[in-house]
Amino acid sequence: MASRSIAPPGRREEWRPHGAAIIGSVTDARVTPDRPISELLGRGRPLRSVEFFPPKDDAGVEALRETAAALRRIEPDFVSVTYGAGGSTRHRTAHVSSMLRTEFGFTVMPHLTAVNHTSAEISAVAHEHYRNGIRNIMALRGDVPKDLAPEAAFADGLRYGSDVVALLRSTHPEFCLGVGGYPETHPEASSAAADLSNLRRKVDAGASFVTTQLFFENAAFYGFVERCRRAGIDVPIIPGIMPVLSLRQISRIAAMCGASLPNRLVRRLEAAGDQAEVAEAVGIDWALGQIRDLLDHGVPAYHLYVLNRARAALALAAGLAA
Repeated sequence: MASRSIAPPGRREEWRPHGAAIIGSVTDARVTPDRPISELLGRGRPLRSVEFFPPKDDAGVEALRETAAALRRIEPDFVSVTYGAGGSTRHRTAHVSSMLRTEFGFTVMPHLTAVNHTSAEISAVAHEHYRNGIRNIMALRGDVPKDLAPEAAFADGLRYGSDVVALLRSTHPEFCLGVGGYPETHPEASSAAADLSNLRRKVDAGASFVTTQLFFENAAFYGFVERCRRAGIDVPIIPGIMPVLSLRQISRIAAMCGASLPNRLVRRLEAAGDQAEVAEAVGIDWALGQIRDLLDHGVPAYHLYVLNRARAALALAAGLAA
């Protein structure tokens, strides 16, 4: 398949600041709602998105604001905002989502999880996002906090991502809902087949697209997509890419999410030793190769896990524009 160029696009009307005044959690009624990501995916060109996580303190918020200002130059088609284990960042996720939307004009997709939440609480969070003009949500089961017993982590029959999708679809049909997928199988799944069945349930419940967990060998993604299509999962599947910063960092993250590390990448990071800038350059080069190949294979989008750092995303955009 012919390669597609995704040089940073020109400014489009959806990126103009919305200009809605937010007081507390109440948004001015004149706010223009975000466009659904499913509509953006239908434009016939690959999208680029970036994930943020809510900072722990005010200093972190200012650092995130600087990152967002830098990333506005490459105009991501949308950004996502994570939701801490057990809803631990519920209010900060809402605050950051509103900030990214109103101050920077981003189309925002907050994460929303089932763990440690009742149906009423999930509905309340979703309604707040809805009032603030947000129309896209990443619906997840979520991680169980270490200090919470698994049997106490779920309420109202909300045990899986598919339950969150079904609840949101019933309360706010206008939401475009994304869900997570695991190219190398969820670490807690009993089997790859069971994991795929769970994903099918999420799509059947009303999910519009899938964003994958990170991976470092594109063959894992292509095999995953093929298995999804055979299982009747026909929504767009967006690959998630993380530019590596160090061998220690990525070894820890890969172990948590069940991703394998290619020997070639490990050897290159080992050669970088304790030279942080060299290791980061290795990670960016590896991610750039992944993205170029994914675009050559016609992916509808790619999602960047950049850990609130702008430099990697900017370097990737520059490399793809070359």
